[in-house]
Amino acid sequence: MFYYLLKYVLLGPLLRLVFRPRIEGLEHVPASGPAIVAGNHLSFSDHFLMPAMLKRRITFLAKAEYFTGPGLKGRLTAFFFRSAGQIPVDRSGKDAGQAAIREGLKVLGRGELLGIYPEGTRSHDGRLYKGKVGVAVMALRAGVPVVPCAMIGTFEAQPPGKVIPSIRPVTIRFGKPLDFSRYAGMEGEKAVLRAVTDEIIYAILTLSGQEYVDEYAAVVKEQQAAQKGGRERRFPRTPLS
Repeated sequence: MFYYLLKYVLLGPLLRLVFRPRIEGLEHVPASGPAIVAGNHLSFSDHFLMPAMLKRRITFLAKAEYFTGPGLKGRLTAFFFRSAGQIPVDRSGKDAGQAAIREGLKVLGRGELLGIYPEGTRSHDGRLYKGKVGVAVMALRAGVPVVPCAMIGTFEAQPPGKVIPSIRPVTIRFGKPLDFSRYAGMEGEKAVLRAVTDEIIYAILTLSGQEYVDEYAAVVKEQQAAQKGGRERRFPRTPLS
């Protein structure tokens, strides 16, 4: 109930006012039945903007850190994310990917829409990164179509580190559903999973027009952080006195 209160009364109208979203290809999202909506992830606002524009309820897999923050702020954030249809997924440890897949298959098994970001994390520089194969595993196991989605302009409106988004128009563009029934029963083949994932990422890239990087975003983030830390260690600031 609170989900629809957020969507139609509290949050949805505010998002429409701030971002003035232009929706393209909404007819590609199935009116009923299970499906995966796979999109790029450029901004914190993506979690709420796309769900608010869809006619159907959509459930996203979100990192568990959004649900475990300390104090009153942490509890309010967790309540907000749960009310907005987000499911916490622990991304730490070797079984993190399997946990996300299990939760996603539960959503699809109920005949619902599942939202996922194949890159696995938010882009830190606005580029599109290599996709993780979890989306392919779920699509093949559940036998459902994948609708590619591109968020355009949300990075400029609210890049990483910006708390209050800028008031500017954005576009949400949906592509034609991708059918992977030709790979039925082959979800255990690594080459097939990579091919399916790359096809999904290419569809998102075609819709968004982003620059593509054939590396995982999380790895690039770690490398850049390590390089920055290394420079700081090699050139410490000298005291003035």
